[in-house]
Amino acid sequence: MSSRFRLSRAYERAKVIPFDDSSKFILFSDCHRGDNSFADDFANNRNIYFHALTHYFRDGFEYCELGDGDELWENIRFESIFQAHKNVFKLLKQFHLEKRLHMIWGNHDMVYKDPKYVEKHLFQYFEPVEDCEKDLLEGIQYHEAIVLKHKETQQELFLAHGHQADWWNYTFWRWGRFLVRILWKPLQVWGIADPTSPAKNYIELKKVERRIKKWILEKNLLITIVGHTHRPRFPEPGEIPLFNDGSCVHPRSITGIEIVKGTIALIKWQIATKDDGTLQIVRVLLEGPQSLADYQKAKQ
Repeated sequence: MSSRFRLSRAYERAKVIPFDDSSKFILFSDCHRGDNSFADDFANNRNIYFHALTHYFRDGFEYCELGDGDELWENIRFESIFQAHKNVFKLLKQFHLEKRLHMIWGNHDMVYKDPKYVEKHLFQYFEPVEDCEKDLLEGIQYHEAIVLKHKETQQELFLAHGHQADWWNYTFWRWGRFLVRILWKPLQVWGIADPTSPAKNYIELKKVERRIKKWILEKNLLITIVGHTHRPRFPEPGEIPLFNDGSCVHPRSITGIEIVKGTIALIKWQIATKDDGTLQIVRVLLEGPQSLADYQKAKQ
């Protein structure tokens, strides 16, 4: 099974979400929410992430998480992740209740492709204070891919995790999970990186990007937005339209992609120091905003 086949199948089976020039989406991926242990890379940025997501919730954005939201390779049980980042999941619940939450599974949370697993672990949680089960993400569905389709222009944006172009992390993800749990998680404390991850292996990263670009050319320059490699990408109109929202485990910052009123932009949230020495969390515009229509014109 080739990368081309996996990407095409994900596109053909993708959930279609209509949007227009009044729509607002925030795209994050690769949060790798863990159990708040030494191996939890998300823990360093959880306050930044929570602040940013709270901002987007209040401002009426829809949230698309492009895979690897939860770190279910290093951690065996979702419950330990939920307890470590309970405030985050309660905020996700608010998005879900307003039908503004759209979830994609990646290689590190590929177990979410099983609806029964999702129902068992994510629909409800046990609240020890009240000694009862309470609703969490009741009825949530995870998808391999999402297509945002403009109501008027019919322009499509293909959203996926991106591991479809990484044969090891797609086909042999169970072996990858085994190696991470047994070998790489204990070694992580010593600073030894997992060589199977394209985010930490530049040669593999370039291969993944090259395979996706080749598929995009075959799809008539379909705008494609992925994560997986953790490397932010923002092409200019006329270039191959492969975007990457980066990750939420960068040192001291998180990156994402905003789609607002017919434009697309790459943004970063980070901690900045004020003149008086106090700290604040700020949004930084890295690239854009660029009109989505410019990519449509470039394709023509």
